[in-house]
Amino acid sequence: MRVLRKPIRHLYIRVDPTDGSVRVSAPIGMDESAVQRVVESRQGWIERQRQRLAARPGAPYRAVASGEIHYVQGRPCRLDVVEGPGRPGARLIGDDTLELNVKPGADPAKRHAVLERWYRRLLGDALPALIERWEPTLGVRVAEWRIKRMKTRWGTCNIRDRRIWMNLALARKPPECLEYVLVHEMVHLLERRHNARFHAYMDRFMPDWRVRRARLVE
Repeated sequence: MRVLRKPIRHLYIRVDPTDGSVRVSAPIGMDESAVQRVVESRQGWIERQRQRLAARPGAPYRAVASGEIHYVQGRPCRLDVVEGPGRPGARLIGDDTLELNVKPGADPAKRHAVLERWYRRLLGDALPALIERWEPTLGVRVAEWRIKRMKTRWGTCNIRDRRIWMNLALARKPPECLEYVLVHEMVHLLERRHNARFHAYMDRFMPDWRVRRARLVE
């Protein structure tokens, strides 16, 4: 996310059509945390704009074709689509190549489905160890966790059932962002609201949480 300070009264958000990145024009005197809150509240709109741009004819980065750049745990990786008779799936090759194996003639929707399943497994493999690490630190217990696509939130917490939902898109974000969202939702088991007590818990358990939060919308 790139923030430009201008002598304006209101904040404006733009999604760059070339790469889907976020561009923000903000009033000179607007507090950084306020800018962050507004951007986070518009996350659903941002994702819809990215999807709209990706659906355009000739969109360069969402057709699920070889040469595209897809992010894996915060790392940009070049997509290499391989058509063949084997089982569809994906794997990382080295540090910068994501190989996607699909059936011959698979259209973008089927390719996307294969890629999404792989992202889901990637995220699912990372969460148990993180939960196990943070439960004794926070003094809480997560009864259940699940993954789903979400338009407006990175995570949610059902306090009564002690169930946490994580946004599938976090598989594309750096590990420290995934950990931040998880801890954020787990802290809700201590404090339901985003009040001073909640922020005090976050400051205590994860002092750099604001930095991690900012990376989510980069």
